[in-house]
Amino acid sequence: MDIVIKRYDSLCDDARAIREAVFVREQGFVNEFDDIDGNAVHFVLYVNGQAAGTCRIYRGDDNEFHLGRLAVMSEYRGMSLGKMLISEAEGYASVIGAEFITLSAQVRVKDFYKKCGYSAVGEEYLDEDCPHIKMVKKLSQPI
Repeated sequence: MDIVIKRYDSLCDDARAIREAVFVREQGFVNEFDDIDGNAVHFVLYVNGQAAGTCRIYRGDDNEFHLGRLAVMSEYRGMSLGKMLISEAEGYASVIGAEFITLSAQVRVKDFYKKCGYSAVGEEYLDEDCPHIKMVKKLSQPI
């Protein structure tokens, strides 16, 4: 199996298509795309040349780094591709000066992020009628 991760400085067609398939069609979210996409670095993971997963990372106004929009196409789940994408994004963030990364995780996948070294912070909240929780990771923590 040939796995390649590419970095894009703007939202590319492959990342858009994956997010539409996973978040819009599969999960029913309405507001999947936002102005952050224009300021984020996007990663797309390809399996044998096919776009299989994506995530983004951006530096907020508070100089805090945010990971988000991790999505893996259903036929590629269970192959640890999400962990590969997170590791790539964290490596990039570390190189450009991040010490911590935060994310807003759907509560149903909180345990996945815990396995990747993230800790829940604060209380759950609703985002698009879906329970979320803020999570954080110090980048010196390995996955």
